[in-house]
Amino acid sequence: MKPENLSDAVASVIGPDFTIAFQPIVDLELREIFAHEALVRGVHGEGAHEVLGKVQAHHRFAFHEACRVKSIEMASMLGMQSRLSLNVAPNDIAGPAECFHTAIRTAERVCFPVDRLMFELTEGEAVADLPALAATFQSFQRFGFTSAIDDFGAAYAGFELLAAFQPDVVKLDVSFVRDIHLSAVRFTIVKGFVAICDELRIQVIAEGVEAPQEVEVLRRLGVRLFQGFLFARPGTAVLPDVAWDAA
Repeated sequence: MKPENLSDAVASVIGPDFTIAFQPIVDLELREIFAHEALVRGVHGEGAHEVLGKVQAHHRFAFHEACRVKSIEMASMLGMQSRLSLNVAPNDIAGPAECFHTAIRTAERVCFPVDRLMFELTEGEAVADLPALAATFQSFQRFGFTSAIDDFGAAYAGFELLAAFQPDVVKLDVSFVRDIHLSAVRFTIVKGFVAICDELRIQVIAEGVEAPQEVEVLRRLGVRLFQGFLFARPGTAVLPDVAWDAA
């Protein structure tokens, strides 16, 4: 099966039928959309966890590929002008890094600029070979896409991963963002982490923001990129409007 046909055939071959929702990541300093994250959804509104729970383990990579293909196709169709953020698991990048090849071919096919792709390395599984993972990302940097670590501070996304692989962007896990204005401990941890990322020239995205007070504190610490319900909920097959004045 050709990679570009995966999204059409996925329901009958490797998993449930699905669609894609997009959630903006906003740059409050420039007051523009930095990226849209692509999030899998069921055609009847089912969340990502429910959809992925129906995919058998040996079909998981093919299903993830299908999601990335459909995300790029829909982003092009919707006229997305920002980066498109795609989730990749460490095992998706193993071997010949087919996920990068598939995404690049799809972007070229639908005339979506390859340098607007952003690959978020998810934290749901351990990385068996950190140097190999870093080398794979670096080998594809010539295409100009943005690299990111998702959910930093949760599960396997920690300092060991950051030490081996310095991406363009790190997404700070919601557990550090939630009620940061009420927690001196969270404040101190995030303050130090933002300083480290600044030294390494890594941009920080605060994800899961829901309160203006969280944004106020994080901006004071130097964070300018935000994702969360405060600004926009994910929109299925649409690019949602941003509530710029919510903070």
